Amino acid sequence: MFRIKKLDIFIAKQFGLLFVATFFICQFVLMMQFLWRYIDDLIGKGLTMDVLAQFFWYMALMLMPQALPLAILLSSLITYGNLGESSELTAIKAAGISLMQSMRSLIVIVLLVAGVSVYFQEEIGPNANKHLTQLLVSMKQKSPELEIPEGVFYDGIPSTSLYVQKKDLLTGKLYGMMIFRQTGSYEDQAIILADSGMLQSTAEKKHLLLTLWSGEWFENMKQQDMGGTAEVPYRRETFAYKQVLLDFDGDFNLTDASLLSGNAKAKSSKQILHDLDSIRHSNDSIGRQFYAEGKRYSFSDPQISREDSIRLAIEVQKELPDLDSLYAKLDAEGQREVMKAAARQAQLCANEVMMKGDYANTLYRQERTHLLEIIGKFTLSLSCIIFFFIGAPLGAIIRKVGLGVPVIISVLVFIVYYIFDNSGYRMARDDNWTVWFGRSIATMVLTPLAVFFTYKANNDSAVFNIDAYRMLVRRMLGLRQKRNIAGKEVIITDPDYKTDASLLATINQDISRYTEEHHLLRWPSPVKVFFRPGDDRQIIEISERLETVIEDLSNTRDKQMLHLLNQYPVLATHAHTRPFRQRWLNALTGIILPLGLFFYIRMLRFRLRLYKDLKTIEKTSESVIESCSQS
Repeated sequence: MFRIKKLDIFIAKQFGLLFVATFFICQFVLMMQFLWRYIDDLIGKGLTMDVLAQFFWYMALMLMPQALPLAILLSSLITYGNLGESSELTAIKAAGISLMQSMRSLIVIVLLVAGVSVYFQEEIGPNANKHLTQLLVSMKQKSPELEIPEGVFYDGIPSTSLYVQKKDLLTGKLYGMMIFRQTGSYEDQAIILADSGMLQSTAEKKHLLLTLWSGEWFENMKQQDMGGTAEVPYRRETFAYKQVLLDFDGDFNLTDASLLSGNAKAKSSKQILHDLDSIRHSNDSIGRQFYAEGKRYSFSDPQISREDSIRLAIEVQKELPDLDSLYAKLDAEGQREVMKAAARQAQLCANEVMMKGDYANTLYRQERTHLLEIIGKFTLSLSCIIFFFIGAPLGAIIRKVGLGVPVIISVLVFIVYYIFDNSGYRMARDDNWTVWFGRSIATMVLTPLAVFFTYKANNDSAVFNIDAYRMLVRRMLGLRQKRNIAGKEVIITDPDYKTDASLLATINQDISRYTEEHHLLRWPSPVKVFFRPGDDRQIIEISERLETVIEDLSNTRDKQMLHLLNQYPVLATHAHTRPFRQRWLNALTGIILPLGLFFYIRMLRFRLRLYKDLKTIEKTSESVIESCSQS
């Protein structure tokens, strides 16, 4: 039977307080990041406080599921970092409680938070996203004089299209203006060209006052006689200064929510699944129609083999008149007309196919967007659990108090998650990856990381042991490890100088024999280095015997002897024969040419170093033997 223990309450209380604090911090950071994207839609629009309050409220509700994983990561990392640095985690383990047992109360809390995230995204998130999108669209339509872009036509004003070549943000003046106005039919339209102008809202916010300088006005005149000719009269006016009043409601009005019905983010999973059936049925119908229309341009039929299709095309060609002879009978002008007509027909077919392809891609992109959204609801909730099993073990391993290191690690982990999640979403949306793979790639990348950190923390493995990594780098780069023998304060047994001198003399003889047999200054065969096994047993035995003598002589009280012992180099017994001790790893290194060349040059360096070390040992041993004879 599960019982709540004091330890569970203690850890849960620490985690809960930190989770609440970090959640509001993460929520604030995400809101500022989101606000920065839409700051231009808020500044200078004259929005009332209630509209801004609604904007921030719906923005906070929409970003809340994204803040939960980051808050769990940061709070769990700080919680176990505090327990580790204050030695409370050591006491917990000394009491026979493993790391996983100490996390059981937090696991229950995190599962509840993940469930709340799912419920929030199903019930509250879609409604908040719909209202936020509605507010953003409405804000962009307010005060259009601030929204007019440069170099493109702006159609945010009813019955009017406005083109501006350049805009002065300081004075508000517009340069190189072209205005198309249409209030009724095609015959009732006007084209206005002006060197400069200004667009301002009237005091009652019901009209826009367009002030123009140095321009021309072209306008079609309405026909009074419906049975008249097809020609439409027009008038032309040149002006130096002119003001035009445009109808526009400048008050803040919410956009119709029905126009945003295609937004997948504003739907729950049930609504998405319901709409997906309609979307797929519509896409299939359009696809079958496009396929039937495309068969007109080909003799191919899915029910007929490729050979039969080719034979059918040849038979049809035989029944037709000889087109080449007919074409040859035409004069040069007729041939040009025929070629132009054929080119136009081919271009029309190509444009039609391209248009249908773009339309089909738009339809299927809508389907993929709905699938991405329903999968994202669950992967985002699952990330709460994954981030916990990254943060808590990392806190137990690092054991740092405060916000410094935890914040740095949390930001790095979240950046990795964000990059993979955002990239996967875009690739899947554009049909470069499958929907499931693109939406879950961030989860697949971080899950092994969470398992690794949890395993290492539960087994008290030193993942961030700086000394171990330093030693690994020193071995890879071949950096020398210096010998450091200090005098002992208490010596139980004095060294046997006579035996040690005899052993050193024997070692010198073996070194002389070894250097004659092994040509260390020659380049060995790469095949022997990378693809043949074997250790240099002679140098291993010489090193072991030398270390035994040095260990015995280190018990001396003679400072001169200690100085001589520190001159002995530490022999590298394997690096001069092959890069690694595993045979398969050596073979793989030899196959990869750039990597194999690096390790081959590294091995030559160790052979040269071994040659110098052996000469140093011979010289030092002679001095030690002489010193032993005097002791």
